[in-house]
Amino acid sequence: MAIRISGVILPPNKHIRIALRSVYGIGSHRALEVCKKVGINPAKKVSELKDDYTTQLQEAVNQYEIEGDLRRRVAMDIKRLGDIKCYRGLRHKRGLPVRGQRTKTNARTRKGRKKQSQIVKPQAAESK
Repeated sequence: MAIRISGVILPPNKHIRIALRSVYGIGSHRALEVCKKVGINPAKKVSELKDDYTTQLQEAVNQYEIEGDLRRRVAMDIKRLGDIKCYRGLRHKRGLPVRGQRTKTNARTRKGRKKQSQIVKPQAAESK
């Protein structure tokens, strides 16, 4: 049986501590916290869970800010930085590294692929 938490279907063949990470806002530490709170062995597979544990798991996860609410809050925080025109907001708008990394080299993840320069080769001198 597939378990759905906050609109995300957990992969049935993975351990619970790994499967919970597919929910946006839950990392490894919080996944172990949730397992401990519910009383589930984190090494148990999702497909082996019983129905009563699934409801407890959903209730435990819903206590945190996850998925849509968290995405919305992060987007609003970034938008606020851009609206007040602070340095970090400008870097976000331009798609450049925000936290002080160098950009002369090694910023390909944020900047994207290299842009090829359009160098026009001069025509060969025409013979008379």
